Amino acid sequence: VQLVESGGGLVQPGKSLRLSCLGSGFTFRDYALSWYRQAPGKERELVAFISLAGAIKNYADSVKGRFTISRDNDKDTVYLQMDSLKYVDTARYFCYAHILGSDHWGQGTQVTVSS
Repeated sequence: VQLVESGGGLVQPGKSLRLSCLGSGFTFRDYALSWYRQAPGKERELVAFISLAGAIKNYADSVKGRFTISRDNDKDTVYLQMDSLKYVDTARYFCYAHILGSDHWGQGTQVTVSS
């Protein structure tokens, strides 16, 4: 199982970024996926969740209305569209899946919001 994130970077407040997570080594469409983030000195927190076919989406209160999670099961990819970025969104963002009883994480992609 591999989860590989991409799309992070340095962005100004108010701007947008789209993160991608490519899954391999498992049947992507059979599993729910999540995005987490971890800022320096803070615990890792759940940002967004998407069900198998994308019908159910949940968000942390801090990102509701600004972030959108989606998935393309034909491309084995889950996305996180991040709009109206704030300084507090600065963190390393991780893709997560619970597969066959085990937790699987990507290596993460850094998002830095700074002027």
